[in-house]
Amino acid sequence: MATALIFSGQGAQKVGMGKSLYDNDTSAKELYSQADEILGWDLSGISFNGPEESLVETKVCQPALFVQGMALFTILEKQERTGDVAMTMGLSLGEITALTAAGVFDFETGLKVVAERGRLMQQACEQTVGTMASVIGESREDVEALCADYDVQVANLNCPGQIVISGVKDKVLAAVEAGRERGFRRVIPLNVAGAYHSRLMEPARDAFAAFLQDIPFNEPRITVISNTTGDAVTTPTAIREALVRQVVSPVLWEDCMRTAAARGIGLFWELGSGGVLSGLARRTDRSWKTQSFSEYSDLAS
Repeated sequence: MATALIFSGQGAQKVGMGKSLYDNDTSAKELYSQADEILGWDLSGISFNGPEESLVETKVCQPALFVQGMALFTILEKQERTGDVAMTMGLSLGEITALTAAGVFDFETGLKVVAERGRLMQQACEQTVGTMASVIGESREDVEALCADYDVQVANLNCPGQIVISGVKDKVLAAVEAGRERGFRRVIPLNVAGAYHSRLMEPARDAFAAFLQDIPFNEPRITVISNTTGDAVTTPTAIREALVRQVVSPVLWEDCMRTAAARGIGLFWELGSGGVLSGLARRTDRSWKTQSFSEYSDLAS
């Protein structure tokens, strides 16, 4: 059955992530040791032991999720279970994991890319006063109209009826109140460090674009679906441009999943903590088959 690998995004992190992989598989242990050396700080220690306030920092959780995703992928490869994998994609930072699994980057390069992305995005958060809010149960059109009225942006189109908006904190909070007044079912401010996937990330986008100019990109070995378009990206130039745009553009996750299904994907394997992406898949189309891998025990199933 044609399978797509889907990789977790920020918010899926939790203390203890990756420890069972490290403890039970030599390849995973080697990746974590390599990551600590490349980064010059103790990613494995924070991933396994916390504290949580360190793990949730953008500059930490993005590489932590990347390494966990790649460790899971490496074990599945070693188990010779990736023969049916025809596509990869990831939510936000997970797209870099997906590109690495598809051969666009080697592990070291992918880790450096995601670490710089996380560092720049955290820096942008610290320089601005932004936030995000989740809008549940409303149409894209109604949410886009709300955003236009309050000068905020759609940041994530996760699944039918689950949309995230992003922007200057006061404007997002005003949009939350307006949404409630308009009869929106649920509009919930989120406890996040900044306004991801919005104009407030423009300093990070510009610096990230400059950083990527010196990074080698390969053509993907298998199809990769981009968050920015909900369709495949096939050339190094297009992939570089998509990664830069993604920093300030909406994550079209529902579109990505529908594209995969339309292209014949019959099974989605989620690689990362929390089962978030499998939950979004079920809310989009209950006929889609999903399986989540997070702990070493999951890899025995």
